[in-house]
Amino acid sequence: MLDTKGQPYIQPLLDTTADTFVKWHLSANVVTGIAVGIGIMASVWIYVDLIWLGLVFLWLSGFLDAVDGTMARKTKPSALGTVLDVTFDRVVEGGIILVLAIKYPEHAVLLLILMFSILIAMTLFLTIGNVAPNSGKKSFHYATGLAERTEGFILLSIMVIFAPIWLFWSTLLFIIIEVLSTVLRFAAFAKEERENHERT
Repeated sequence: MLDTKGQPYIQPLLDTTADTFVKWHLSANVVTGIAVGIGIMASVWIYVDLIWLGLVFLWLSGFLDAVDGTMARKTKPSALGTVLDVTFDRVVEGGIILVLAIKYPEHAVLLLILMFSILIAMTLFLTIGNVAPNSGKKSFHYATGLAERTEGFILLSIMVIFAPIWLFWSTLLFIIIEVLSTVLRFAAFAKEERENHERT
């Protein structure tokens, strides 16, 4: 939701950064690789208790992830870039959750349930993206939802900052939002499909 609503406000910064990288002869896929590398380092910093450095790396990774998409649209989008982008996003998010599970094994089961809810959410998201007609700027149909990447980063940041005291409740909140977002996304898609069927 925040990704979609906030896009007009952050787009000028994304455009400026993307134009700069293009002038430096960087490709969108290279920036995607840099973003995932920084995201993996975020997990490392959090593991060694350099929490705030880890969060800076996490959000920098997220910013570059938005920049690479802008670069692709300004140059030439590729199927490989889409695959790398979606896959590496899960690597970064999963790395943070994995590190929290290692550091706080008493919450490992709940964190595993969170991973499962993200797996289901992404399966639905990608399936809808594959079967629904694409009329947007992205390389496949982007089904917006209650929880998008910015919400995920905010919740991951809360989990990291307030662990272990509030890790249980913040993880539970993440799960609830993820499940609710999945249900609402599916309901919106089903409604759209039903309306299309009635028109034909």
